[in-house]
Amino acid sequence: MNTWLKIELETTGIAILSGLLLTASFPKIDLPWLAWVALVPLLWVLKDVTPGEAFRRGMVFGLAHFVSLLYWLVPTMVTYGHLPLILGIGILCLFAAVLSLVFIAPAVYGISLVSRTPVRMVFFFPLFWVGTEFLRSFLFTGFPWQLLGYSQYERLHLIQLSDIFGVYGLSGAIACANAAFLLGALAVLGQPWRGQAVKLRLVLGSITAAALWVGAAWIYGDLRIAQIDRLAAQAPKMRVAVIQGNIEQSQKWDRAFQNATIDTYIRLSLSTRPQKPELIVWPESAAPFYFLAEVPPTRMVMQGVTAAGAHFLIGAPSFDLRGRQADYFNSAYLVGPGGEVLGKYDKAHLVPYGEYTPFKEYLPFLGKIVEHVGDFKPGVKGQTLDLQGRKLGIQICYEIIFPALARAMVQNGAELLITITNDAWYGMTAGPYQHFSLAVLRAVENRRALARAANTGISGFVDPAGRVVGRTPMMEEAAVVRELPLLDTTTVYARLGDVFGAACLGVSLIAMAGAWMLARRRNRNA
Repeated sequence: MNTWLKIELETTGIAILSGLLLTASFPKIDLPWLAWVALVPLLWVLKDVTPGEAFRRGMVFGLAHFVSLLYWLVPTMVTYGHLPLILGIGILCLFAAVLSLVFIAPAVYGISLVSRTPVRMVFFFPLFWVGTEFLRSFLFTGFPWQLLGYSQYERLHLIQLSDIFGVYGLSGAIACANAAFLLGALAVLGQPWRGQAVKLRLVLGSITAAALWVGAAWIYGDLRIAQIDRLAAQAPKMRVAVIQGNIEQSQKWDRAFQNATIDTYIRLSLSTRPQKPELIVWPESAAPFYFLAEVPPTRMVMQGVTAAGAHFLIGAPSFDLRGRQADYFNSAYLVGPGGEVLGKYDKAHLVPYGEYTPFKEYLPFLGKIVEHVGDFKPGVKGQTLDLQGRKLGIQICYEIIFPALARAMVQNGAELLITITNDAWYGMTAGPYQHFSLAVLRAVENRRALARAANTGISGFVDPAGRVVGRTPMMEEAAVVRELPLLDTTTVYARLGDVFGAACLGVSLIAMAGAWMLARRRNRNA
């Protein structure tokens, strides 16, 4: 084996290892400490390569990470999209390749182009990483799934920083630590960065900077937790029940099981009467029919509502007629104790190929996975529902991954965040666990309690400090009640949004453009 091929195989293996380590920091493996070192191998293979080579190694890292992170898409496509296994694997690899090509590889290229010295590397790497994550939040409709900061969702003190910087502040701290550890490894092993020796003073300075960032976040978190707990203790409360029906996806839309599904949700809801919930929350599409339009099943639901004597939030599809045409929505209805409909929220950010089919003329073999007659239409972003003067911010399934949607609802007065979902598609894979972790950051960013109802789990509650105060097992029926505080405080993040992420992206683009133009000038003068 020649030397070049041996080096390529070694660096490819190291890049793959880095991607797998990063995946292991997220649920379901849940080793959050790995996030603080997972990117060190990636940075190691960039220490002596051209920007073009860095781009290729970034692609390898991205493929390894996204394929291992999102593997649960394959059984979903095969079981419910009725695709052959080989095609499902191919689509997963294609999706991972697109994510790597658009986000990871350009960032790694930029880091290599800009960071010609060890000092520049430790400064620019966190900026590029955070900037790329912010880009993922909106480009091509956005897919900010399991950003680096989400790996720490159970580290209560650290995540408090997100009420200022959002999840991106935590991502930046972790990226900074990875860069500092890389410099430490280079210094210990006597390896240069881009031909320049790594001085001990720089190593100590970078590790100190990362430690100060994390230490400041921890101190801020300690103070903020105490403050939010005091506010929550003094705030008005709402007793909320979340209902987990555990309906198999294969039965959910089968009319033969429709009455049994409704009976299950009513039975579980009535079981909470001794605890006197003010609001009972059913998951996404818990009512598997057109609520209000289909009379017999609607009557069954309304009888259950009046028997429970509480307000209900019920997930169900809906439609609006426009002449001979109909617009379909994925909706949540707020129903009063007497059966009166008090409001309806229509999902605003839809899932591509789950709820509508983009580019169907180019990819005819792909259709929607959701069993429905046509594509859904998006609702109004930021819409809230009013429950006796208390505003509720509703997010349906996929919407919880977008910080801007929860923030818009809080800006419109939401005092309680509610997310309803049906994760039965993903079985016992890592998908439902990853999905649940995202809700924790939405609560902290906006300092709102959050209730989550999921058909097969995980259902539960998050308090305004980010504690998971109730959590159901997967694949079991459950009805859980908690008293939640209704805060109206406004955080820095709620006011300013993702300014930090946008600033990191802007600085990264300017730095990359400047370095590219400088490199071209050098090449012309050579």
